[in-house]
Amino acid sequence: MTKKVTDLLHLFDEQKFQQDLITWFKKEQRTLPWRESKDPYRVWVSEIMLQQTRVDTVIPYYERFMSLFPTVYALAEAEEADVLKAWEGLGYYSRARNLQSAVREVAESYNGIVPNEPKEISELKGVGPYTAGAILSIAYDIPEPAVDGNVMRVLSRIIGIWEDIAKPSARKTFEEITRRIISNEDPSSFNQGMMELGAIVCTPRSPSCLLCPVQEHCRAFAEGSQEELPIKSKKKAPRPVPIAVVALEDNSGKFLVRQRPETGLLASLWEFPNVELSEGSKEDQLKNHIWEEYQIDVEIEKELATFNHIFSHLKWQLTVYKGTYDGEISPKNFKMVEKKNLRNFAFPVAHQKITQMVLEGEE
Repeated sequence: MTKKVTDLLHLFDEQKFQQDLITWFKKEQRTLPWRESKDPYRVWVSEIMLQQTRVDTVIPYYERFMSLFPTVYALAEAEEADVLKAWEGLGYYSRARNLQSAVREVAESYNGIVPNEPKEISELKGVGPYTAGAILSIAYDIPEPAVDGNVMRVLSRIIGIWEDIAKPSARKTFEEITRRIISNEDPSSFNQGMMELGAIVCTPRSPSCLLCPVQEHCRAFAEGSQEELPIKSKKKAPRPVPIAVVALEDNSGKFLVRQRPETGLLASLWEFPNVELSEGSKEDQLKNHIWEEYQIDVEIEKELATFNHIFSHLKWQLTVYKGTYDGEISPKNFKMVEKKNLRNFAFPVAHQKITQMVLEGEE
């Protein structure tokens, strides 16, 4: 243990902290579908879904996903398109692809059993230190740290850590502290208790300190610095990207949708024809792009909507049009789809909204 961690934990009552946290968690924990079983596959799926996504959002996705792919082998043998469709709306689609890739390795190399060794599980695609620690502690009762942003916030207040949690170097400090204070007897309840504490008590703003089960251990509360911690440097604002999109219908009532490349942002998902804009007429740029891509002339009928869709690093500024054309196209990476079948394709969230506009406008 480094001297820094030893100093931070000076006079900290680890056993009493464990006892207070675990007792509270067992009494007050929320009823969540992934807590119904310690099956490591179910724990794994839930932890991947919960990355950068709210619990309330994840619950229906998790339940539907598990009904479709209830076992390691069910997910390993599924078509990627079906997995992406089940994931549609959760975002960060690389999570779904990495999960399926890693599950296939478990099926092939570990007889369908999620490994319980830190080295082996950490080598699976998409399984970082937090996910590995969560699976090992929750499913296998192995005392491994599961440190994410929520846990770093809780620990920064309880222990009094004035490090920028956005810096990778800070994570090592928090992981080392967690290894020291985690319960060896019940690491599952300890790690879940830390997560639960961050979710419902030790929240980012206005933490409920008077209701906190470990208040007597919290240095930030004693010093009145709970609103100042954690230290977190601000991210850069996402770069704005103006885009024109067209819901393009042929004379038989079918809509043109194209599949994105197999790599990069939103890989392999489907979308309506669109172009990133420069200065000049949006409609002209859209028409020119479609001519270059598909060799067809289109008629822009009307503007349907404008809205923004924000990624961590990009801000799509979308202008959506309805358009028509006559003639035929030779399909390459796109399809002509009847209106009623649009819902069968996995679209990113922004294009799901456009699908809804098309369906509502045509009914």
